[in-house]
Amino acid sequence: METHPDIVEMRERHEMAERATSTPQGQAVGTLAFLTGIYLAASPWITGFNGLSTLAVTNLLVGIAYALLMSGGFGRAYERTHSMAWGACALGIWTIVAPWVVAGDVSTTKTVVNNVITGAIAALLALAASAATRAAEAGRARAGMTGSPTGT
Repeated sequence: METHPDIVEMRERHEMAERATSTPQGQAVGTLAFLTGIYLAASPWITGFNGLSTLAVTNLLVGIAYALLMSGGFGRAYERTHSMAWGACALGIWTIVAPWVVAGDVSTTKTVVNNVITGAIAALLALAASAATRAAEAGRARAGMTGSPTGT
């Protein structure tokens, strides 16, 4: 049972995830992404635009989703991390455009500045997580670990 190809491949993926997330860079990206998501969720009350209910609700939901997406997936489900990082990048871009897209007049200076900066940071952290997965996958390919029992 220990030499079954599926078991071997799962073990290799788990070891690759361990290597990618145990680096200081991987830990920093995960931590900063989680904190960015929490800040985005709380930002309407921190920066004082919680009276603008549509954007406040948008930031709350997107922030929670971003924090869960980036902290829950990085390393635990390694084969899906790459697509999860791209989803988180889309949430960062949505955060940037949200003040102009959500219903109502919510594009005040503090909402625009808050969302553009937070969205840009969120998108960059998601791209960094995606780059880390690509680097680990490339390292796996260079080492000849393609998932088949023969190594090809």
